Amino acid sequence: MPNMRRYCLALVAALVGMLTSLAHAWGPQGHQLVAQLAERQLAPKARQQIDRLLAREPGETLASVSTWADEHRDATTAAWHFVNFPGNSCTYDPPRDCPGGNCVVEAVNRQLSVLASAASDEARLLALKYVVHLVADVHQPLHAGRLDDRGGNSYQIQVFGAGSNLHALWDSGLLRNKGGNEALKIRLFGLPVPAAASDLDMSHAAEESCRIVGMPGFYPERKVGQDYPERFSSVLEDRLLTAGARLAGLLNHALR
Repeated sequence: MPNMRRYCLALVAALVGMLTSLAHAWGPQGHQLVAQLAERQLAPKARQQIDRLLAREPGETLASVSTWADEHRDATTAAWHFVNFPGNSCTYDPPRDCPGGNCVVEAVNRQLSVLASAASDEARLLALKYVVHLVADVHQPLHAGRLDDRGGNSYQIQVFGAGSNLHALWDSGLLRNKGGNEALKIRLFGLPVPAAASDLDMSHAAEESCRIVGMPGFYPERKVGQDYPERFSSVLEDRLLTAGARLAGLLNHALR
């Protein structure tokens, strides 16, 4: 019996590890950039309410709480960070793609409902942390990628002189390749907001990400050259800009 118990505990730990390996998007740099982009576009009423909620944890900002959901993920919330599409389909089908509402699209919608409600400030602050993080997640293309390779986690590559996988490259590798966070932030702040950012439907955001994954060349050769980061630089920037603008739009609507 002790051996069986140890086996079961190891199995649970392995399953949790498998789920949480999918839970990182953009890395801290990307999440903070999305939050900073959103903060610049907040309406006065939304900003006032956000400041009041964040005051419950003095010193916190939208950027600093943007990684909270990754830092506190567990087996219950791991599936909230992504949605996988089967085969070549990029049409969101909730019963098929989000059973039980456990995917990033429905998780954002639920947390927005809490944020807009008369719930306690404690519950609304928690919802704010999830919204800030998960809206960024759904704009990372491989968080709405293929079911068969676990959103690129199983697609092994050599890039920047080291072994990695395609999911990790999009999480943080491409951003690190673009240089320091401050230089990229200044560049993004100077770019126009994409027209598509006015669409605040997160199922559409997921479908957009899925279609990017299906672009010719998105899955590179196993040994990735410098041409790949250069080719997808504008796509990366567009997703960050769109995520920031949509996050602001969703917060402005929820906190009117």
